[in-house]
Amino acid sequence: MLNVMEGLLIFIAAAESVLGVLGNGFIGLVNCIDCVKNKKFSVIGLILIGLATSRIFLIWIIITDGFIKIFSAHMYSSGNLLEYISYAWLIISHLNICFATSLSIFYFLKIANFSHHIFLWLKHRINRVLLFLVGLMFISWLITFLQIMRIINDYKMNNRNTTWQLNTSKSEYFAYQILLNLGLIFLFTLFLITCFLLIISLWRHNRHMQLNVVGVRDPRTEAHVKAMKVLISFIILFILHFIGIAIETACFTVPENKLLFIFGVTITDIYPCGHSLILILGNSKLKQEFLKVLQPLKCCGKEKLLRTP
Repeated sequence: MLNVMEGLLIFIAAAESVLGVLGNGFIGLVNCIDCVKNKKFSVIGLILIGLATSRIFLIWIIITDGFIKIFSAHMYSSGNLLEYISYAWLIISHLNICFATSLSIFYFLKIANFSHHIFLWLKHRINRVLLFLVGLMFISWLITFLQIMRIINDYKMNNRNTTWQLNTSKSEYFAYQILLNLGLIFLFTLFLITCFLLIISLWRHNRHMQLNVVGVRDPRTEAHVKAMKVLISFIILFILHFIGIAIETACFTVPENKLLFIFGVTITDIYPCGHSLILILGNSKLKQEFLKVLQPLKCCGKEKLLRTP
């Protein structure tokens, strides 16, 4: 039986998942419709579609894995299901962070203002930089995937059967988890570097405008401040996501602490849900389309109020 706190955290995780699927589905749908209307696929549109789609699958993997471990841990006893979820996590998490890193690099090269010749060279080759990133992601994913396959096959052979019993030692389990997320660490580091550089550039520009423009509200300055807030919130959510993964992994050493594991699942699920809402509110096109969707709901609410005696 679950206590009150565990039940509350599970409810929050489930609510996050529903909001995340709806939010990311909305982002993907709006950008797909925009591409069809314009009969042209933009780089930012493809990145947002890929990011939204990968996050929907990521949410399902996080929740499915979490609920199985909470309510039906015996389903992992044969190891086959755990093996399949590990492969799915490896593919989807790499795609998700690759698209997130691509988005941060795209905004960094588009918005940031540095005079260094390397930055200027990269700025005029955004498409090539993004293609190079995809190539790095594929190599990272391939190396990690082969390592995971080798570990699983070796473990099966050592046990002389076709099952993967969940009696691994702590050192083996943590080594497995590090390999499973090795490519993510590299992409996450690249993501943090580009975000911090972009924040520095926006902060320098904002300070310059405040010193030179006195008594006048500059729309560009307000836009830069808004962009900094979005980036900082993005970084915080991303860090929380990795903290949640670390908590879930650490719970292997204390399997009886179900509350800590559920808390880890809830924290992990914040990023794919929360950032989709931030993207909708921070992007003018997405926000405008979102308000159009809400407009009929507001009208229905007003009609009901008028009809009530």
